[in-house]
Amino acid sequence: MAIPIHRAAKFAIFAFGGALIASAAMPHVPDAAHRSVTQIVMLGTGTPGWDPDRSGPATAIIVNGKPYLVDFGAGVVRRMGAAYRKGVKALLPPNVRVAFLTHRHADHTVGYPDLIFTPAQDQDSGSRGPLEVYGPKGLQEMTDHIMKAYVRNPNDPRFKVNVHEITPGVVFKDENVTVTAFHVNHGNVEAFGYRFDTPDRSIVISGDTTPTQSVIENCHGCDVLIHEAYSMFTYNAVSADAQQKRQNIHTSSVQLAALANKAKPKLLILYHRSNLGGNGPTPEEVLLREIQAIYKGKVVTGHDLDVF
Repeated sequence: MAIPIHRAAKFAIFAFGGALIASAAMPHVPDAAHRSVTQIVMLGTGTPGWDPDRSGPATAIIVNGKPYLVDFGAGVVRRMGAAYRKGVKALLPPNVRVAFLTHRHADHTVGYPDLIFTPAQDQDSGSRGPLEVYGPKGLQEMTDHIMKAYVRNPNDPRFKVNVHEITPGVVFKDENVTVTAFHVNHGNVEAFGYRFDTPDRSIVISGDTTPTQSVIENCHGCDVLIHEAYSMFTYNAVSADAQQKRQNIHTSSVQLAALANKAKPKLLILYHRSNLGGNGPTPEEVLLREIQAIYKGKVVTGHDLDVF
């Protein structure tokens, strides 16, 4: 059920006054991330655009040294390699054997063949077990087509993928984490958000969605909410058709601020944001300030390779 949130036709972007200064795009690694048994690594925070600083959507949840991946956008394996070289040893690419897909749009899945085949170049990859992938209906068909396109020997254990097409509810549980899937609204495709419950943190990832009651219900004071957003500044800069599309499948800064006031996460992380800026204010800073004008909780913008 969509949340009835008043849609502002205009937003007072320039009321902030003065030039906006972009945040330094350096990895964010708070001390708490080192102390926790659970780490969140933002592998990709971008949109379908080709921004070289933001890979396609991909988020790693690491619990007791074991990685769990959500989405596999463009550049996912190389972002794992970059995180590994920066000291996140759990993200050695062949170690990533469990993945969850929010929905089947290209920007969230174009890295799927990369995830299947690139780590297989490691000599020991076949002994690590199959890749277990959880996601919406159609994931098996997608996987079958990828295997037909790339694999010469379908019995090669390095390329083994077990697909689990899911319905809402608990979809995965092991000694580290319980993963609950819930439906979100992203137009005419089946789309899921996920809640991860670990020994010390509760983490909710929205995936792509309009503001949706299920996100509030599954967060409900969670430790971390990772949510997509677009700014009203970039919204007002696009065509009427593009505005209508955004309204139908994504969440504005104003809507997300209202949602966060109800969900009450301890930390709100913004990802999958529009990069449109031109010669005007920096979109990242504008988005953050739009939300902070309404939502007074802790909120940050996520960058590739940030660790929380």
